[in-house]
Amino acid sequence: MTAVFRQSPESPQSPNLSEDIKLRDIINTLPKEVFVKNSRKAWTKVVINVICVILGYWLVAVSPWYLLPIAWIFLGTSLQGFFVIAHDCGHRSFSNRIWVNDLVGHIMTLPIIYPYHAWRILHNHHHKHTNKLDIDNAWSPFTPKTYDNASPLLQWLYRRMRGWFWWMGSIAHWAKLHFTWSKFEGKQREQVRFSVLLVVIGGGLAYSAVLLTFGITGLIKFWLMPWLVYHFWMSTFTMFHHTMPEIPFKPESEWNEAIAQLSGTVNCKYPGWVEFLCHDINVHIPHHLSTAIPWYNLRQAHQSLVDNWGEYLYPDCTFNWELVQKVTKFCHLYEEENNYQSIEAYRISQ
Repeated sequence: MTAVFRQSPESPQSPNLSEDIKLRDIINTLPKEVFVKNSRKAWTKVVINVICVILGYWLVAVSPWYLLPIAWIFLGTSLQGFFVIAHDCGHRSFSNRIWVNDLVGHIMTLPIIYPYHAWRILHNHHHKHTNKLDIDNAWSPFTPKTYDNASPLLQWLYRRMRGWFWWMGSIAHWAKLHFTWSKFEGKQREQVRFSVLLVVIGGGLAYSAVLLTFGITGLIKFWLMPWLVYHFWMSTFTMFHHTMPEIPFKPESEWNEAIAQLSGTVNCKYPGWVEFLCHDINVHIPHHLSTAIPWYNLRQAHQSLVDNWGEYLYPDCTFNWELVQKVTKFCHLYEEENNYQSIEAYRISQ
C-alpha cells in the first residue's frame, strides 16, 4: 500500500520560478485593461443573477417532488453566483465606491446568511498568506503533529472533510470563524458586528416566516437544500483551487509570495452552466495574482499568463470523479518531503 502520494511521470509538474521574481513583476505583464472596472458588465450580471435566483425559487415552488433536486441545484448554484458578486465587492473590484461595494456585498450575502465583513476580512487574510502552512485560513492541511494533538472529535471531523464530505467543509468554516466579532479588533470589530447582526436578524425573520408559512418541510425545501447546494460549490471551489498532490504549502520561513500565487493556485473547469452562474470564479490564478481584476476580465488575464508565464502554471484540470478521488484519497496530512500523505497510510506507518 502506498504511504504517500508520489508524482508519476504523468503528474503535472512545473519548473521552479526564480526566488528573485516578485509578484509585482508578474502583475506588470498583464494588460492594463484587465484592471478596468466596467459598470455595465457588473450591474448587468447582478440583474441576470437576481433573475436566476427568483427563477430558482419559483422552480422550487412549482416543481413536483421528482424534479425538486434539479430546482435545488439550479437555485443553490445561482446563490453561489450571489456570493461571487459579493466576492468582487469584498475585493473592491465591483465598484470604485467603497460604500457601493459594501452595500451590494451585504445584499448578496444576506440570503445565504454569510456575514459579509467577517468573510471579507478573513478572505483577504487568505490572499495575503496563500499556501502558507498553518497561517493560510482556507483549506490549510493539518501536519501529522497537528492531527495527533487534535481532539478525537476534531480528528473525526477532519477525516471526513478531507474525504468524501469535503463539500461540507465551508459549513464548518462559516460557522466557526464568521460570527464571533470579539475576535476582531477596532473598526473591523464594529464592521463584523454589523454584518453578523444583519444576517442573524434578517435571515432569522425571513426563514422564520418561511417556517411559519410552510412548516418544517417548507424550510427544508426553500432554504436548507438550496443552501447545501450553495455550500457544495463553496467548498468545492475553495478546496480544488489550492489542494492538489503536487502543490506544496510552505512554512513562513520558506514561503515565496510570487511562487505561491502563480504556481500554487489552480484553474478548474466546470460545466458551462456552472461557470456562467458562478461568474468564472473557476478561472482563479489571475485572481490570486491581483484581486483588483473583476470577474469578467479573468479569462483575458489568464490568457496573458499562459502567454507569458505558462510554464510555471499548474495545468488546468477538470472537475470530475477522477479529480475528486485524486484529492480526497491522498490530500489529508501535509509533510514536506512528499507534500501529502493519506490518513490511512499515516496510521499504517505508525
